[in-house]
Formats: sequence, C-alpha cells, structure tokens
Amino acid sequence: ILFTDSPSAEIVGLVFNGLFKVKEDLSMTPDLVANYSISADGKVYTFNLRKDVLWHDGKPFTSDDVLFTFEKLFDSKTNTVRRSDFVINGKPIIFKKIDTYTLKAILPEPFAPFLVNLGLGILPKHLLATEDINTTAFNRRPIGTGPYKFVDWQTNQYVRLTRNNSYYYKIPKIENILFKIIPNENTALIALRKGELDLASIPIREVKRLKNDPKIKIYTYYPLSYSYLGFNLKNTQLKNLKLRQAFAYAIDRNALVKAVLRSFGKAAYITESPYSWAYPDLKTVEKYDYNPEKAKKILRELGYQYNKTSRFFEKDGKVLEFTIITNKGNVDREKTVQIVQQFLSSVGIKVNIQLMEWSSFIKVINEPKDPKNFDLVLLGWSLSIDPDNYGIWYSKEYPRGFNFIGYNNKTIDNLLVKERQEINKLNRKKMFQEIYEILALEVPYYTLYYPEAIVGVNKRVKNLAKPSPLGVLFNIEDIYLN
Repeated sequence: ILFTDSPSAEIVGLVFNGLFKVKEDLSMTPDLVANYSISADGKVYTFNLRKDVLWHDGKPFTSDDVLFTFEKLFDSKTNTVRRSDFVINGKPIIFKKIDTYTLKAILPEPFAPFLVNLGLGILPKHLLATEDINTTAFNRRPIGTGPYKFVDWQTNQYVRLTRNNSYYYKIPKIENILFKIIPNENTALIALRKGELDLASIPIREVKRLKNDPKIKIYTYYPLSYSYLGFNLKNTQLKNLKLRQAFAYAIDRNALVKAVLRSFGKAAYITESPYSWAYPDLKTVEKYDYNPEKAKKILRELGYQYNKTSRFFEKDGKVLEFTIITNKGNVDREKTVQIVQQFLSSVGIKVNIQLMEWSSFIKVINEPKDPKNFDLVLLGWSLSIDPDNYGIWYSKEYPRGFNFIGYNNKTIDNLLVKERQEINKLNRKKMFQEIYEILALEVPYYTLYYPEAIVGVNKRVKNLAKPSPLGVLFNIEDIYLN
C-alpha cells in the first residue's frame, strides 16, 4: 500500500494478491475471494474468501488480514497515496468481519471503481500488527500470498523471487525470477543480446537491427499509459493559464512522436488511453495544435518583452526561465525533454534540464510539502483499467497524493465525486468527456504521446501472453523456459 511507481508494481504484483484481479478482457474476476454478492442498492458487498490460501511463511490467510490491510490504509499515519481509492465523497468504506472467511464491505453510496480498486495487495496481520508500516523491515523483505516468494533485494542491483510451491491458483512453471536493476536502456540491451537477460525494453532505434537477431523476438503493444509535461501549479508563474497555453502552442506533439518514438506511438491530447472505454470524442477537446507564433503572442500579452540579444522573453529584468526534471537513463524521456527544450527556446522560453536518479526523482515529486521543489516534470502515468482518476486530479490529493502538481478545480472535484457514484457506464462516460475537456483546456498537464511498448524477449521464453495493454507477462504462471 506504500509503493508509487511502476517498477515496484511489477514486484508487488507477483508477491501479493488482491481480493480481485484483472482478466485478459480487462474485466475483474475474484482472486482471494471465492465468491461474492452485492445488495440491491449496490452499497453492501459480501465476500466469501478462499480457504486454501497460505502466506509465504505457511500461516493461513483470513478475513483478519483483509480488515488489517484496510485499517492500515485508513490510518492517517500511513504514508499511502491509495486511501482515496476507498473513500467515497469524504466517507470511508467500512469493512466488517463476519467470520474467519467472510466479510462485508459497507459503502456510503454505490461506487463504480470498487472491484477494480480491490486489486490492492493484502497484507499479513500476523507479521505487521505491531510494526510501523512506514518503516518496518517487512518493506524490504515482504511476505505475501502470490505466485512468487521474495528472496532478496540488493539495492541498485537486483530483486530475486522464487516460486511459491503452495500457490493456490497455478504453481508457476518458472522456478526463479531475477529482476536486474539496470538504469540505462543501452546497458540492458547489451545484456539482452548476450543472453544475460530474458526480457528487456528495446530502444526504438534498435528495433530494425534486433529483428534480425536469431535469439530475440520483439513484441509491441500499447499499454494503458501516456507521457506528459506537468506544471507545478503552485509556481507563481505557471499557475497562470495563459502561460501554460503558450507552452502548449510551442510544442509539436506529432514531431515528438516522429523524432522520439519513430512513429512507435501516437500523439496524446487527453489524460486517458485510447484503449479505455471512457476515451472521449476529441471533436470538442482543445488540442493546442502547434502554433509558435501564437505562443509568442500570448507571452507579449502577458507583458513579457523579447530580448533580441539573449533571444528570450523577459519581465522586470528577469528571463522567463524554468527547469524540467525527469528521470535519468530513460532514453525516450531524455530525448523528449531535449526536444521540448528546443521548442520552448525557439519561442523565447528558457528551459533548463535536470536529469535525476529514479529514487531521487520520485522523492522530489512525492515529498509531502507545499510548494514542491520543481517547476515542470516530464513523466508518464500507467493507468488503471477503470478510468477513475480521482487520485490524480482531486484537489485534496495534494500534497500527499498523486496530485503532486497541485491542481485545484471545483468543477473537476465535483465531477470526480459524481463519476465514482455513477454505476451506469454510459452516464459515467459523459462525465469523463467533460472532465477530459476541462483538463485539456486548462493544461495542468501538456499531454505528449502514447508510447508503444517494445519488448525484446529471448526465444527460450515460451507461452507468453498475447501482447495487450496488460503486457506479455500477464499469464506468468503459464510461462516456461525451453
């Protein structure tokens, strides 16, 4: 319940289980739950838990573990960004134990994303009841119920997992998984070609060459994700909508797709994946198509004057200058931020680039302080299969939630509350249409592109899942090595 990044999510997904899990068709199906029922008014869920589940230390999984997990989630001392996933219009969902393997969830009102959110990994009460969840050694030596057991973690080197031979679903065919921590994509590629890795992301420029490698097969798919340039809205200049619009007109999304992704991707105009059922009609969405002259005009209207010597806009003797932070080692992001710098420089906005190690980068944007120590951030979101994005945009999710840019809009707040209460999918989609239109117009993020995932896999790895937004390791228990 503490992690905030996609690499951690990969490990968590193998070590822990939720009450529900995602199916290949992107619907939800029971996981730790054997069966369940929902009251006619949609407010009471009764869950009958599986009785054949063991924690990795051999102790039985029970309803006490579920109640404990949510107690910790709702504890204000817990440093989690997931609390809002189980709070409806300010009221928390109440979980009640009926017996050892039965519990009820009592909702203050119907809640559309509920089953999706129940993919949250459940924690073992017997190991954590007397621990400080934020600092416990368990966080570096986790014990779950999942298909793989945690073995060890060497910081900046690797995380090692081994097969759970008592797994209740399917015992995995592969005995051990080693996640090597390689910050640089080029280094990872070399390791893949040498056979030191079985799977790695492929830099776009290497796709043609690797297609002829007899030991590697390339898979491509669109994950549920988008990349964006986020503005710190607590910055006295960047909170000005007109200035953000000048940024938007100055950047050419399509040029980025060609130059960075080499067309292995699509331009993104809203904060949702085109593979989501909630993806809207773009006809009414403000796209801010590339128009550098319009960007300059806006800057002049804001009182900035162009200095022909420095070639930057100024006001009161100060250059219009900002710093963009992003994570080091991600080739696509490094190239994107350089091109964005060039686009902005060409209209007279001075931009500095700060590349940071991942852990330091995440710490800066997640630090629970106001204001936060960045101007702009180039990053991406991996999205849930449910389009609810309350955690990202709701005003009270700052500074301790995913809304780390400090966005605050009462209309959006109201819509985010209402869309969660709306069970009818069609009505809900209409609400999302309005949400996406407002966000596109106000530019708290300048959405850049939807990157296509390109994965190289050693041909000895067999029975991978069909490429989909869930990736190629979706059916991890069925994969084997030849």
